[in-house]
Amino acid sequence: MFKEEVVKMTIKDFIFDREVDLASVVQGTFSWSSPSNIALVKYWGKKDNQIPANPSLSFTLSNCKTITSLEYKVKTKKGISFDLLFEGKPKEDFKPKVQKFFERILSYCPYIEDYHFVIDTENTFPHSSGIASSASGMAAMAVNIMSLEKALFPEMTDEYFDKKASFLARLGSGSACRSIVGSVVVWGEHKDIADSSDLYGVAFPEEVHEVFKDYCDVILLVDKGEKKVSSTVGHDLMHNHPFAKERFAQAHTNLAKLKNILVEGNLEEFISLVESEALTLHAMMMTSMPYFILMKPKTLKIIEKIWSFREQTKIPVCFTLDAGANVHLLFPKQDKDFVMTFIRQELAEHCQGKHFIEDQIGFGSERIK
Repeated sequence: MFKEEVVKMTIKDFIFDREVDLASVVQGTFSWSSPSNIALVKYWGKKDNQIPANPSLSFTLSNCKTITSLEYKVKTKKGISFDLLFEGKPKEDFKPKVQKFFERILSYCPYIEDYHFVIDTENTFPHSSGIASSASGMAAMAVNIMSLEKALFPEMTDEYFDKKASFLARLGSGSACRSIVGSVVVWGEHKDIADSSDLYGVAFPEEVHEVFKDYCDVILLVDKGEKKVSSTVGHDLMHNHPFAKERFAQAHTNLAKLKNILVEGNLEEFISLVESEALTLHAMMMTSMPYFILMKPKTLKIIEKIWSFREQTKIPVCFTLDAGANVHLLFPKQDKDFVMTFIRQELAEHCQGKHFIEDQIGFGSERIK
């Protein structure tokens, strides 16, 4: 189960099949921070059990993260039981998602029925900011659960810990599997990415070019409200989508191209591919049945200003979009001063409350001692 050299893992490898000595781990607390991430090659559409219909590649962020502590204590009666706090206060409306997560991971982590948990979680970004916290939140839950499993079995390798944590996080929120390790993460099987899997995310296997190692991402908060169409519903609409087959093939092609771009540092090709991927994501939404639009007029205004700024200054700034109205502005750190001036003078007026979040590429989940 815990081999030194883990190659490609299957679902069987993650099934927990050991006797538990509860007396060895009676009570305690773990704390982790897990970041959000932004996909450059988008995943849109999924199969059963949170399996992606196409591979994706993301930048892990640094500042937008969830900090979660998991207090655990052995109990006599088996069953899933937990209290959930958000910023130290009970948060009942978050509980169903955590309950569903525990139910989904139960066959892989049956020991969770032997403990009562007190989960205390908070985000470094405002909950009402329009930034999806499901990826960072479920990643933080997964690494905490894996810390408990490692306490029960200290011989577990770091590689197994990371892959199973990503596997579990995926069951809570698909993109959460890309928030465990690495600055650049691939999720989904791809012929050019060693060890890539539909079951978990893997760190990008090549050395990325220097220009991408401290890449900046400023998130322009166009709309902080709840989306009219959830990502879950949007994913489901890909099942009978007229362009689904072509889109899934395109994602494979674009990921292969992006692999070379990240190694070579070709910013012109990076910009073209990343912006095309963002607009393709929203094109899939606009051509599904029923069709829907998550971009807002101010989203388009920001995009137009980015294009104009890039043309006038030749600064390699580009945008990507999540499944919503907000715009992620990507650029090399060496251009930060100039770009931030542009944001404050030209783009902030199109953001709700003139709010934006400064971030940059990060390094995955971190244990808080």
